[in-house]
Amino acid sequence: MKAHDGMYIGGEWRPASGQDTIAVVNPADEQVIGHVPAGTAEDVDSAVRAARAAFPGWAATPPAERAARIAALRDVLAARKDEIAETVTAELGSPLPMSQMVHAGVPVLVAGSYAELAASYSFEEKLGNSTVLLEPVGVVGAITPWNYPLHQIVAKVAPALAAGCTVVLKPAEDTPLTAQLFAEATQEAGLPAGVFNLVTGIGAVAGQALAEHEDVDLVSFTGSTAVGRQIGATAGAAVKRVALELGGKSANVILPGADLAKAVNVGVANVMSNSGQTCSAWTRMLVDADRYEEAVSLAATAVAKYVPGERVGPVVNAKQQARVRGYIEKGIEEGARLVAGGPEAPKDQGYYVSPTVFADVTPGMTIAQEEIFGPVLSILRYEDVDDALRIANDTVYGLAGAVWGADDEEAVAFARRMDTGQVDINGGRFNPLAPFGGYKQSGVGRELGPHGLSEYLQTKSLQF
Repeated sequence: MKAHDGMYIGGEWRPASGQDTIAVVNPADEQVIGHVPAGTAEDVDSAVRAARAAFPGWAATPPAERAARIAALRDVLAARKDEIAETVTAELGSPLPMSQMVHAGVPVLVAGSYAELAASYSFEEKLGNSTVLLEPVGVVGAITPWNYPLHQIVAKVAPALAAGCTVVLKPAEDTPLTAQLFAEATQEAGLPAGVFNLVTGIGAVAGQALAEHEDVDLVSFTGSTAVGRQIGATAGAAVKRVALELGGKSANVILPGADLAKAVNVGVANVMSNSGQTCSAWTRMLVDADRYEEAVSLAATAVAKYVPGERVGPVVNAKQQARVRGYIEKGIEEGARLVAGGPEAPKDQGYYVSPTVFADVTPGMTIAQEEIFGPVLSILRYEDVDDALRIANDTVYGLAGAVWGADDEEAVAFARRMDTGQVDINGGRFNPLAPFGGYKQSGVGRELGPHGLSEYLQTKSLQF
């Protein structure tokens, strides 16, 4: 795979300050496919200084012109979608159809939504004798994960650009090649020098330096709750704004009277998508006692279609493989019934995990409480609707979820009582304008749509 040996800073590829590199490994065959520089605090400082220098000009650029640049970026991403999909497949292991449709396709949709928002958004309003101005926060430090490498970049960079902010991106070390493609796209789209900057590196060095930098005004981070706490503490000490999209343990609640076969099949597909490496995956399926065994049987049949190496790819690296297999072993140890899959590796090569379904899972079990981040589904039994609500809300997380009912009205009534940031009703479709983010330990702030744009704005009032 093509890899740059420098950092994208101030509109050009510059040599890294150090000699250390990061090997990029294809998780499907464990082969090294490239190397990128391991950025240092010095590299981060150079990138932040470039972003700070570019900020006044970009902030003063009329929103219509910012919208035009974002639209140009969308068009470049669309034109390079095949290259993007192949790169994601190589460094993440996602099956190519998934990479084409989701990893390359959704970011184009999201970038387009922000091109439209930048052109139509009202950056000032009248309130009585005051004019309220919504102004860009400043320099944004964006730290993104590996599970949706391009989508997570676009979900942060596009609204920041629309708001008039400049950005320094530190992508996950497992998927830096996709980030380098994005940097190329910003250059091709004609973004002014310094408006977008890229530093590759490991979180403990480059990520920490970015979060701590005194000239970064807002840190937008997606990743684990543990790291999110550290970033929040660092930002808090500097009275710096943060947007944190963290972990999840989302409930897929199937109410009595719902279409059980559809709810189970869609639920299994949701968990197996991206090898289970989705923070909003519905990893807890809640079914009423009367239909519980039927649901377990349906899930076992559905998951059999997800053959490792075909419909489901590997997890991202050896550490993640061991982590997920450890959770499967923990589920067995704590008494859950193994319906499909198991801890054994399904292939001799690659970081594959067997698609796994557990039944007889109780709310207090480890696999019902902790985020596994792999192709593992837990099916829980409930006695009545109030019991279902208690179980659904009984985690430290509150990122997403689903409700299936006999009709939308019944499902919505239940969803209103869930402590979570986003709920799909009877299989509701993805909406790039809907706010995404969590309650409780699933994060602070929202991404996507106008709510995502507002994260990058600050408020000033003028009284007359």
